[in-house]
Amino acid sequence: MSTIEVDKIIPQSGTALQVGEASDTINVPSGATLNINSGATITNNGTASGFDTDTNDKVKVSTNDTTPGFLNGKLVAGTNISLTEGSDGGNETLTAALSGTITPSDNTVTLAKMAPGTDGNIISYDTSGNPVAVATGSAGQVLTSAGAGAVPSFQAAPSGGMILLTSGDITSTTSSISISSTYINDTYEHYQLWIRGKDAGDGPQFFMRYKNNADDATIESGYAYRVGSIADNGSGTNSDNATAVLLSQDNMGNGVNEGFNMTLDFMSSRSALVPTSVHYNINLADTSDAFQANQGMARLNDATIRNSGFVLFYGNGGDFANGTNYEFYGMKK
Repeated sequence: MSTIEVDKIIPQSGTALQVGEASDTINVPSGATLNINSGATITNNGTASGFDTDTNDKVKVSTNDTTPGFLNGKLVAGTNISLTEGSDGGNETLTAALSGTITPSDNTVTLAKMAPGTDGNIISYDTSGNPVAVATGSAGQVLTSAGAGAVPSFQAAPSGGMILLTSGDITSTTSSISISSTYINDTYEHYQLWIRGKDAGDGPQFFMRYKNNADDATIESGYAYRVGSIADNGSGTNSDNATAVLLSQDNMGNGVNEGFNMTLDFMSSRSALVPTSVHYNINLADTSDAFQANQGMARLNDATIRNSGFVLFYGNGGDFANGTNYEFYGMKK
């Protein structure tokens, strides 16, 4: 075998250059590089062996992909996603779009994902079930329903009605329960007290005294009251000038099934026209565990005295037991 060592082979004439004869095999040894410079063209007029003869460019998903393919075959539409080919036969496109309804998982939508809104607006729904903003109200207004078929709105708060002013729970025995002038004022004309509990001892009766608006001192004279027990066939006790209002004609027990529930309605508490009065109902179990129902009414004889509070207490040195609780309401004018 002969070896020709040259740096360049060019045609002897013309521009065509032939290497070998028909049926010859031209070998490029292993490890050698056949470099085709930029701008050069290789034209295959025969049979190519060992080359990818597909003239269409294809893609692979990764270097590990063994089967190249077109985009419309390699891209797989997932749930609620559609793939659409465009400009068939020309400059084709492949469009990916959402389809159907996208439902986020529970507890995945945060406030940061919501569109900005107007300060003070709240979200409601219209008659078609679509979300709608309820316009911001003014200070003191309340959200008011207009019934089915209408969006709620902020409206002026209605006048009147019972307002809870204060409440309390007795956690250690105490000799009295007092409602102060903090809660009794000219905003309200009538008041109601709900109280339930029992005495720490056994056998005392229940009393009440007003406080004078002039000096907040407890009033200890000038009470007229009528109180009766249904269990005693309508018999009652009364006084026209007592030192306190008797609320329970029957003595109270403090056993397992004993105690009391009572409501007091205070009328004209701030009026200088008519005397301050109270109507009351008390259900209790007495010292014999007998159920009693007492009803009564009372007033201050002096109509010029305006009430600034009141005190509830037991006679004979009794105390309110742990667990006694109360709620005090005002009726707005």
